[in-house]
Amino acid sequence: MRTRLQRLLCLALLSGLAWAQADPPAQPAKAAASFPAPSLSQDEIRELIRRSADKDMENDKKLRDYLYLERDEQHILDGKGQVKSTHIKAYEVMEIYGEPVQKLIAKDDKPLSEKDANKEDEKIQKLIDKRKNESAEDRQKRLEKEEKNRAEDRQFVREVADAYNYKFAGVEKIDDRENYVIDGEPKPGYEPHLKQAKILPKFRYRAWIDKDETEWKKLDIECIDTVSWGWFIARVHKGSRIVLEQTRVNDEVWLPQHINIKIDARFALMKQFDMDLDIGYRDYKKFRTETKIIPGGEVSGQH
Repeated sequence: MRTRLQRLLCLALLSGLAWAQADPPAQPAKAAASFPAPSLSQDEIRELIRRSADKDMENDKKLRDYLYLERDEQHILDGKGQVKSTHIKAYEVMEIYGEPVQKLIAKDDKPLSEKDANKEDEKIQKLIDKRKNESAEDRQKRLEKEEKNRAEDRQFVREVADAYNYKFAGVEKIDDRENYVIDGEPKPGYEPHLKQAKILPKFRYRAWIDKDETEWKKLDIECIDTVSWGWFIARVHKGSRIVLEQTRVNDEVWLPQHINIKIDARFALMKQFDMDLDIGYRDYKKFRTETKIIPGGEVSGQH
């Protein structure tokens, strides 16, 4: 929802390709609702989806104030679904002048060498200096581009709400909070209006939406048709699956908590690539871009 949700979906697919199967069920797992609840109409569900997407855009703004840790654990699988190799990377993630930036801090759960850590610090400091010293003209262009993206975000939200037929599956508790459970199936014959929305008919999903705050807590998304990039560059196959979860932070914002990606892809119609990628997010802390990287990998700044 390029809202954060759309970016997370693209991240899930593209990061899987960049890192280069389990047998997923035919559709997202149908967990039974914890207790009965009155049904919701199609119109009520669409309004719920739009409201949760609007809140997601607000969360995206608040995320810019946070620094956090990300840990990516990638398993490359053989044709029988057995793990051939495992690679782990850990990052500090911060938003610098509206741009999310990863600073690599560990590989395979081992801290970087001093030399490699200093290189990461230098990379971040260069970006900070570039943004601080950009011309008024460049800043105006960047802000105009951000506004254009926000307008496209709002249009994409409407596409998401309109591109699916919905079914109310009940109410379920997660982390002691009640959630509406919604199933979305692509609407037959629906023609997306936005270029970014053309992938929507290729996915079905189940959403858990917090009843009290109308925030999406969990998404279980399944690829039901081949998704292609370019003519022969890469194809993500039917059955690939993404599960995304987010959590409530500081009683003010909902932010990413966990992503699991099971992807079956092929490159240039030749190389098969099966992967299981698990991404965890934790240790959210308030952070501002008026900062200076100092030796030893620390970041100084003020709220």
